[in-house]
Amino acid sequence: MSESAGETSYDLVIIGAGPTGLFAAYYAGFRGLSMAVVDSLPEAGGQVTAMYPEKMIYDVGGFAEVRGRDLVRGLLDQAAPFEPAYLLGRKAEKLESVDGGVAITLDGGQTLRAGAVLITAGIGEFTPRPLPAGDGWLGRGMVHFVPALKAHEGQHVVVVGGGDSAFDWVLALHPVAASVTLVHRRAKFRAAESIVRQARELGVRIVTDAEVTRFFDRDGTLAEVEVQVKGAEPEVLRADTVVAALGFTADLGPIESWGLQIDHRAIAVDSTMATPRERVYAAGDVAAYPGKVKLIATGFGEAATAVNNIAVMLDPDAHLFPGHSSNAE
Repeated sequence: MSESAGETSYDLVIIGAGPTGLFAAYYAGFRGLSMAVVDSLPEAGGQVTAMYPEKMIYDVGGFAEVRGRDLVRGLLDQAAPFEPAYLLGRKAEKLESVDGGVAITLDGGQTLRAGAVLITAGIGEFTPRPLPAGDGWLGRGMVHFVPALKAHEGQHVVVVGGGDSAFDWVLALHPVAASVTLVHRRAKFRAAESIVRQARELGVRIVTDAEVTRFFDRDGTLAEVEVQVKGAEPEVLRADTVVAALGFTADLGPIESWGLQIDHRAIAVDSTMATPRERVYAAGDVAAYPGKVKLIATGFGEAATAVNNIAVMLDPDAHLFPGHSSNAE
C-alpha cells in the first residue's frame, strides 16, 4: 500500500466483503499482495451477516455445520495477519483504467489506485421487499432479518412469507421464542418441502391464504397484528416482532456502468476469472460462466483462481501456483 495526495494505492482492490471477498483478501495476503476491501454494507460478511448470521450453513468443506456469523469471523481471522484495509459502508462508484492499473472512486470522492480489481459483489445491493401494512414500523417491531436470536427470547413472533428464508427464520426462532406463527398469502410455498414439513412437525402454526393487514401498539410498542384470512373474519395475533421475509430486489448499482459483459446481474468471466476488461476480475455469485454453481465453496475456489492469476498479471515472473499454504512458514 502507498499513499499520495488524495489517493491510496494497493496491489488489489476487492469490491465486496462477503465470504468470497474475505477469502480473496486472505489469499491476496498469502500471495504477498496489499489489498483493500470495499463494501456498501457497514459490516463485513455480505449477505451472510445481513440476512442469516444465526443460521447454520451446511455446504462449507470441513464443517458439518457452521453458523453464519462464525464463518464470517473465521474468514476475518484468517485474513487478519495480512492487514487488509476494510472500507465498509462505502460504495464503489466509478472505475477507470489508468497507466499501469485502475482507479476506483468511492462515494465521497476518495480514489483508490490498484494494479487490479476483483469484484466479489454477490448479488449486488439488495433491498427487502416491503410489507405494506408494516409501513412506518421498521425498527419499531418489524424487521426483515434477525441478527441475534436472543433478542427475541420469550417473544411472540409472526413471520410473513412463504420462501426458504421465512421458514429458516421460523425454525431458528422456534426454540427461543414464546410462539412463532407463519403467515403466507398463498396456500402453496416456495420453500423446500423438507423445511415446511419440519416446521409442521414442530407444531408451528401456519396460516395460509392470509395477509397481515394492520399493526397495533401498546404504549408505542408493537403488541398485536391483524391477519385477514381469505373468506374469514380478521384475526388478531399477539406479536412482539414481525419478521417480514418477503424476499428482496437486487442490482449491481454503479458496477453495471463499468463496461463489463453483464447478464441477469452476473459478470461474464473466463477460466482465470478475468472479465473482458483489462485488470478487472470477478468471483463468487457475481461471476458467470457455463456450468456455474452458486455455492460459498465455489466462491472460495474462484477467489483463489482469480488472485493467483492476478499475481502473475502483476508480476510475470511470479508462479501461477504458489505452492500449498501448509508449506508456508
